[in-house]
Amino acid sequence: MLSSFKSKVSEKDKNAPANAVEVMGKREHSQCSVVEQGGAGPQPTKAGMASCIGSGMSIVGNIKCNGPAQIFGRIEGELRASDLLIGDGAQVAGTVIAKNVTVCGSVKGTIRAVRVRLQNGGAVEGDIFHQSLAIDENALFEGSSRRVESPAPAPYIDAALQRVERWFAQSCSQMSS
Repeated sequence: MLSSFKSKVSEKDKNAPANAVEVMGKREHSQCSVVEQGGAGPQPTKAGMASCIGSGMSIVGNIKCNGPAQIFGRIEGELRASDLLIGDGAQVAGTVIAKNVTVCGSVKGTIRAVRVRLQNGGAVEGDIFHQSLAIDENALFEGSSRRVESPAPAPYIDAALQRVERWFAQSCSQMSS
């Protein structure tokens, strides 16, 4: 008896959850969030791969991330990462050093990266040292651009930083025991 029952929901509505995912995916692309178009920005392969500074967070000081990072808040200081996304609404005042940098927010300072992309709505006020630079039509750039062979210094890990990281890891493991 149930096999002859026909739903009154249209085919379009039956696919609504799938269509919502498609729309959200397109929306993420256009707003320059975690999902990036092209190869210039951080593209984590697994959830949680990239370190993230949320929109409600403000940091004064230097930040070093050994992997990809995504910034949606405000940072004053030096920022280092392998791949970096400065998201829509993010503000960075200081030096940015990474292999790949995608700017959708605002940077006031120097950017040193192999590949730099200023996406729609992104703004940079300062100097950019790069091997490859792409600027979308509605991005703002005020400063100088220099193509150089080695824009970013080789990554380094200070011995003191290593000691602090080991101490922190030990302290956390003792607290959980």
